[in-house]
Amino acid sequence: MKIFKELIPYIYQKAVLCSISTKKLKSQNIKKEIPVIVSLTTIPSRIELVHLTVRSILAQKAKPKKITLWLHEDLKKLVTHDLKKLVGDIFEICYSKIDCPHLKLVEELSRYPNLPIVTVDDDQIYSKYLLRKLYQSHLLKPNYIISTISRLIKFNPKDHPLPYQDWPYIDTLNLEDRFLLPLGVFGVLYPPNCFDADVSNVDLITKLSPTADDLWFKALSMIKGTNVSIINKKVHKPTLVLGTQKITLKNYNVSQDNNRIQWENLMNYFKIKVKPYYS
Repeated sequence: MKIFKELIPYIYQKAVLCSISTKKLKSQNIKKEIPVIVSLTTIPSRIELVHLTVRSILAQKAKPKKITLWLHEDLKKLVTHDLKKLVGDIFEICYSKIDCPHLKLVEELSRYPNLPIVTVDDDQIYSKYLLRKLYQSHLLKPNYIISTISRLIKFNPKDHPLPYQDWPYIDTLNLEDRFLLPLGVFGVLYPPNCFDADVSNVDLITKLSPTADDLWFKALSMIKGTNVSIINKKVHKPTLVLGTQKITLKNYNVSQDNNRIQWENLMNYFKIKVKPYYS
């Protein structure tokens, strides 16, 4: 039944996206452009389908200044024709020696330090209004990370994090909370200068949070003092691209409770306190 519920919207969304000509997708319209960068990465098992995610960003009602697909350098030979034909003034493919999900933001921060960066996942088709609504919320709260849907990190009485599955989903409009965890799968806008300088420290990423990029970016924004706010207008949830779930981090991070472990690592290393305190 679940597969059937996912299949119908996927077939419809895919058909709509593929009916838009490549020329139209790649065309620029300065009047509709917003000054944001969209960044994503992918893995070998998804590279044949990631063009659908890229198409959904190119088809936005408000187009970004740039869209970058970051790939590990070993994937150059796997880039498909469907991806290559989308490359143009807006969309580009870049390569890196970094091989982790954090890649999509770690590399992009140094290229565009003064622009908001929106991260998206590689297995979703996004609402055509996503970028417009993220950017509108950013204009209202320019120093906040803007999340469409978050989880709220929860703790036990001894201030240890509860299992990740006990962190509730939060989509209350305009809600702010110190422990809101933006979920990259739904789209997140990161404003300039929202992270501590260690955000691009790959050695620390590997040591503390190798498979949980959302947690890494949450910790590095917390120690910088950057708050998170839920978007101020509802956005339709993205549509899962079927055929992308053969290899995922969900089992390792969630089912095996490694998200909680990695978050505890980050809290201990960066001395993140649950309750505000004064020295």
